Amino acid sequence: MTLYLVRHAHAGDRAAWTGDDRRRPLSARGRTQAESIALQVADVPLTRILSSPARRCLDTVEPLATLRELVVEEDDALAEGAPFDIIDRLLRRCGDQDALLCSHGDVIGAIVTTVRRRGVPVGREPRWPLGSTWRIEGWPDTDHAEFLPTPAAD
Repeated sequence: MTLYLVRHAHAGDRAAWTGDDRRRPLSARGRTQAESIALQVADVPLTRILSSPARRCLDTVEPLATLRELVVEEDDALAEGAPFDIIDRLLRRCGDQDALLCSHGDVIGAIVTTVRRRGVPVGREPRWPLGSTWRIEGWPDTDHAEFLPTPAAD
């Protein structure tokens, strides 16, 4: 099983958004990043796409779902602030499928930090900027993790 953990693309300034933050959409830059993310993983044999219910996450994976003709599965385990035991259960439920999951910095950070604590090299200063991806081999018995930078958003 390979999991691709994508942090949502650029969604503008959280402080400037006046509505419910879960409804905050991608910026123009973020939409370009979302298209680039779809191309970055175009050749990956994905069987599932899962996403936080936040609009910015759904918007991030929409181009990939369209390209692959897959339905995006919304899951609260990927929502901002989700407890790690809920996140862990979701990752275990992914079973032996190759899946892409789109979430938030705190969720991606918790997963990468857990992988690091389990002894898998993730670099001296692991990071998860907007629009970036982590490729995680296996869960919970992860044996490899790789950071894929945010694709250029020209």
